[in-house]
Amino acid sequence: MSEGGNQSSYTVKSYHFIAIGGAVMHNLALELLAHGHQITGSDDEIFDPARTRLKNAGILPADLGWFPEKIHTELDGIILGMHARADNPELKLAQELGIRVYSFPEFIYEHSRNKKRIVIGGSHGKTTCTAMLMHVLQHCGMDFDYLVGSQLQGFERMVRISHAPLIVIEGDEYLTSTLHPVPKFHVYKPHLAMLTGIAWDHVNVFPTFGNYLEQFRIFLQTLEPGAKTFWFGGDEHLNQLAEELHLQGRAYTEPRYEVSEEGTTVYIGDRTYALRIFGRHNLQNAAGVALLAAELGISEHAFWQAMQNFGGTARRLEKMAETDTCIVYRDFAHAPSKVKATVQAVREQYPGRRLIAVFEVHTFSSLQPGFMREYGGTLAPADAAFVLFDPHVFALKKMQVPEASEIESAFGVGKAFSQTQELREAVKNELQKGPAVLLLMSSGNFGGLLHTDFF
Repeated sequence: MSEGGNQSSYTVKSYHFIAIGGAVMHNLALELLAHGHQITGSDDEIFDPARTRLKNAGILPADLGWFPEKIHTELDGIILGMHARADNPELKLAQELGIRVYSFPEFIYEHSRNKKRIVIGGSHGKTTCTAMLMHVLQHCGMDFDYLVGSQLQGFERMVRISHAPLIVIEGDEYLTSTLHPVPKFHVYKPHLAMLTGIAWDHVNVFPTFGNYLEQFRIFLQTLEPGAKTFWFGGDEHLNQLAEELHLQGRAYTEPRYEVSEEGTTVYIGDRTYALRIFGRHNLQNAAGVALLAAELGISEHAFWQAMQNFGGTARRLEKMAETDTCIVYRDFAHAPSKVKATVQAVREQYPGRRLIAVFEVHTFSSLQPGFMREYGGTLAPADAAFVLFDPHVFALKKMQVPEASEIESAFGVGKAFSQTQELREAVKNELQKGPAVLLLMSSGNFGGLLHTDFF
């Protein structure tokens, strides 16, 4: 497979996307279309921004649903999204006709067989680390392909396919497709790998921590011969795996640094660098990415110099507003380890301000009564902590709606609300007590509340 920017250098192919509305799926469709390939797709629901982007490109399905008549033998391949079930009528017909079916990770691997593959995995920080490396490579003028789980400033799409000699991949541990139900990062077979840490997540797929941990062991066994791996040295599970599997590479931790409300100063050798990002976890991430960059020929100085202009990624400790008395951040944090790291980072950055932390229980994992205890103490550094839960979400997932007191007991601190108006009033009351930082954490949308609703 050879897709690239020079349309005369490859054969135009025809691909059909089953579940084209997914975040990465529609980006891959747009990328292939931009290189001249013929693209069709189907889905039973498509939301913005995917809907508008597909419409503007002329490949938005005319109707929602699955249409076997779109499947024919002239297709060069089917690209299957995780959203599609095994009994999908389009998928079944494609199998009957013998058409090659790829998940998007499998498609990315096929495209990158002859490239150097750099895969960044871990329970937290994958998107940020991938974005860091992409930013530095771009700053240094290097040509590369990529797959990242968020739309990044300075990059047109979440995926790039070209003739570049290397590819940077965010290695998600969630499942590949209904036909190949293994973690996505098992597919890529990296030459360089980085792991940020292991903290139990995706309990609907990995019901025990032991089962979840095993996925990282398997990943490390898929590395190409001679591959190097860099891992966070503060994670005992990663250290044990490194020793058990005799990994080539080394552990990393954060550099020496100082914080101020303007940002972070890091000390590397006899040089200092003023960064826009903050938080111990982000500096740990940057230290690991620096090792990957060094393997790609980027000096330590060039790396940290480029990092001075890195502003982070959308919804990852993103500053939303600042007034005379309040600074507002939002973060995509949803797993316990992510919530803990985010709260600690903001606490460290603003020691002289009241910290008001608001977390929405939203994902399947966070809704599970047995797993919710994992959040115990994650909000403790805050001066005021609130948890929002939507009874309707529990009902949709056919789960018993908990009492607010049960959620408060699981978190061990703070107050839980099922009504957005009650949460809004509680936060507004806290904001009246003096200069504060308001930290909003969710992979959802806070029941429609905007950060401006708290003022």
